Amino acid sequence: MTSVKETSNKKGLQLSQLAGKLGPLLGLILLIVIVTIMNPGFLEPLNILNLLRQVSINALLAFGMTFVILTGGIDLSVGSILALSSAIVANLMLSGLDPILAIIVGVLLGGIMGMMNGLMITKGKMAPFIATLASMTIFRGLTLVYTNGNPITGLGDSMAFQLFGRGYFLGIPVPAITMMITFAILWVILHKTSFGRKTYAIGGNEKAALVSGIKVDRVKIMIYSLAGMMAALAGAILTSRLNSAQPTAGDSYELDAIAAVVLGGTSLTGGRGLIIGTLIGALIIGVLNNGLNLLGVSSFYQMVVKGVVIVIAVLIDRKKSA
Repeated sequence: MTSVKETSNKKGLQLSQLAGKLGPLLGLILLIVIVTIMNPGFLEPLNILNLLRQVSINALLAFGMTFVILTGGIDLSVGSILALSSAIVANLMLSGLDPILAIIVGVLLGGIMGMMNGLMITKGKMAPFIATLASMTIFRGLTLVYTNGNPITGLGDSMAFQLFGRGYFLGIPVPAITMMITFAILWVILHKTSFGRKTYAIGGNEKAALVSGIKVDRVKIMIYSLAGMMAALAGAILTSRLNSAQPTAGDSYELDAIAAVVLGGTSLTGGRGLIIGTLIGALIIGVLNNGLNLLGVSSFYQMVVKGVVIVIAVLIDRKKSA
């Protein structure tokens, strides 16, 4: 018979696991309550819709980053991939290519750039931090060379392109709809396919995954390619919103993406995390930024607050892993 102590320990473990899963959601709810108390205007429909539009870009970057971090890796190049793919999309549009085709080409190019990261890490045996730090610098430099350091403007008046970043469908911002559709697709891939199981296996124990027959290098290359595609898709949305491609676009966006993943409960050591947690993490950062703006807090202090929140999230993650 199971002793009372063992039963109590099991219940305690189950409660701890439940708290770990619900932690990000409870944190988001608490943050919304605090911001609303301090500024009731936060819950105005127009502000909420604007918040969802703003969150969509970071969320897309963070979705790709989730797969990367689940394998125990990191990708510092997503902001630079966003910038370079955006510049190429804008230039293709100026050349007369249909905007939707230009976006598709941009997303594919983003995938190729991500694949280069994967090849450096798997075939070049480079640490993910070093490989993506190098590619971040390379892609940012190529963006500045490609644009000559100037914004690409005059992208035309294509209704489809305008809707992609600025439009509404049934009263909901199109970027937010794009974010949710992408989330649904990636949720299925991560939690309902063999590719997702392999992703978790690599992050849990890469050597064991290799011994069990998983083609680790191939999976990693595909994951970094996915992260590049998500960055390019986010870049297309940003370009549509601004109606221009800025050579400095995406600067430091990789930090917000990593923060969203960590705040969502994904372990930096890999093998543990949920993509819905990443979505909640992106919302936490979005609510934090939006709330601080509504309260008139200086952008300098906003950086400090965001940094403190990230430190707390990492400390909690380390405590869970201990």
